[in-house]
Amino acid sequence: MASPIRILTAVPICDGHDSAINTINLEFIRHGIEVVYLGFHRYAGDIVRAAIQEDVAATGISSYNGGHVEFFAEVVRQLKRRGASDIAVFGGGGGTITHDDASLMKGKGVDEIFFAGTSLTDMVDYVKKHYGKRRKSRAKLKPDLLLARKLTQLEDAAGKRSPRAKHQTSSIKHRTSKVIGITGPGGAGKTTLIDELVLRFLTQDPHSRIAILSHDPSVIGEGALLGDRATMINSQDDRVFMRSMATRGQAGGLSPATESCLNLLAHSGFDYVIIETVGTGQEALPFRRQLVDQTILVMNPDYGARLQLQKIVMLDVADIVVVNKTDLERAKAALLEIEQRLTQNKRKQQIVATVAKRHRDAGVDELYDLITQDGAAARPRRRERK
Repeated sequence: MASPIRILTAVPICDGHDSAINTINLEFIRHGIEVVYLGFHRYAGDIVRAAIQEDVAATGISSYNGGHVEFFAEVVRQLKRRGASDIAVFGGGGGTITHDDASLMKGKGVDEIFFAGTSLTDMVDYVKKHYGKRRKSRAKLKPDLLLARKLTQLEDAAGKRSPRAKHQTSSIKHRTSKVIGITGPGGAGKTTLIDELVLRFLTQDPHSRIAILSHDPSVIGEGALLGDRATMINSQDDRVFMRSMATRGQAGGLSPATESCLNLLAHSGFDYVIIETVGTGQEALPFRRQLVDQTILVMNPDYGARLQLQKIVMLDVADIVVVNKTDLERAKAALLEIEQRLTQNKRKQQIVATVAKRHRDAGVDELYDLITQDGAAARPRRRERK
């Protein structure tokens, strides 16, 4: 199976118009393209960092704020400065970008501007024709781009392996990173919780580096909306390396390439590697033995009747159970029911109540302490990343 085309889409700073780009994203996905959506109100540096880490073929920018000529040019300049001139830039802006503006922008390195009235089919055809095959870059690759290209190679190789091929096992013994697996149903707030944890990692240790592998669902041969970056705020930092992965037909919440990509990241000098799964159901046990050092299950208080708890197998294996959104009315009852469920397991498990969307939430502080205290003794001394 040929690897899907991967592109990044975003909306610039001082621009909150996302209806057009969301429509275009969905059309790209329907035609087999993987779209990493960064969201709106994004700086040029945020877009460039994400494009490099995600190793996309092109970046599409939807701009309605009137600053398009300079903004697009700045994205092109920063990509060149960081050795990623092979990542193309295209975009549009309804009626705000004139034909004269487009000529100026193309002169500054922008590939194509789509004007108001351009059909979605024409946009899809352009992307498939121009970005189906990557441009060649002669620049010496800088660390983040080199790492991103290696991850792409691992994803591509996983797509060509036989379904029966054995996965590469990541060796805990020789890791330089602590690996944290975070799973839970869709809508539980996993991404927001991760972003808040990243803020604490960054502020508590000015030298720490964090990697995130974030998963979204897709089926073989079709596209995917990789949208976790759109809700990330604190993770827009040069000390955070985030990679969005589609499941590409694999059940269980992870990608066929997750294990090999984790193996690479866990030996690349990061202090912590966080794996976020697709929103999982009752049956999912996404983290095989020795894949992660610590497993965190994130739940919503509104899981249904108490009987549902007996069916969630992750409650038997999670090291920490986070009940998020505990500002909801049913939170107290949920915490009591889950705690009673955990006592049946007769093993050391922690339960934490959080409201991840709340600034300086005490529950997230407690979760951070549990993660770092556990990792302080187990994790090898961090090596400086060259």
